[in-house]
Amino acid sequence: MSFLPIDKVRGEHLVDRETAITIPAGVSFADPAKITASAGAPVKSINWHMMGDRAVAEVTTGSGIKLFDAQTGALIPPVSADQATAIANGAWKSSSRPKSKASRVTTESPEYRAALPAWRIAYADPDATSIFVAADTGKITAVRTGTWRVYDFFWSLHIMDWKNHENFNTWWLLAFAVGGLVLGIAGTILLVIRWPFRRRRKAKRLAAS
Repeated sequence: MSFLPIDKVRGEHLVDRETAITIPAGVSFADPAKITASAGAPVKSINWHMMGDRAVAEVTTGSGIKLFDAQTGALIPPVSADQATAIANGAWKSSSRPKSKASRVTTESPEYRAALPAWRIAYADPDATSIFVAADTGKITAVRTGTWRVYDFFWSLHIMDWKNHENFNTWWLLAFAVGGLVLGIAGTILLVIRWPFRRRRKAKRLAAS
């Protein structure tokens, strides 16, 4: 795994996830009290940002995340397939285009273990890249490339979790770790017992007798 550059594994050369779009000057924001009252649950935080070309208020509550129009305060429906594709295309650095319509992801898998539901946008590039966009926030939550899949495969072998690729407390790993420790201790004991100077001393004692 050390031969694979981590930025290439993460797809940073293909997807721009760092550039933040600033909210245009002069945008009039809705009253936060109005948005808080419409949230339907105790509000933990409100984050104002751009989603595509639209200013939104991302409201985090005890029951999840909701998006509101930053200017009108109106509740925004979950991100659609077309919106998710537009968001992914906006961050996409390559000239390749999506090879099919965005597919909805509702369950976790070894390839994707982040916010659900989400949209998967698969591109027709040589690295078979897929971008995942969360339906509740419109944020890119994962980028998966062929390089990432190779890396993840060897990672699953490394931690011996071939199903979910994330549990490093498996019995397989613990058994091999304990076995390796036992062999290491046994090897050290044998090395001390069979050390050359000990054999020479024993040979001298035998010769003197």
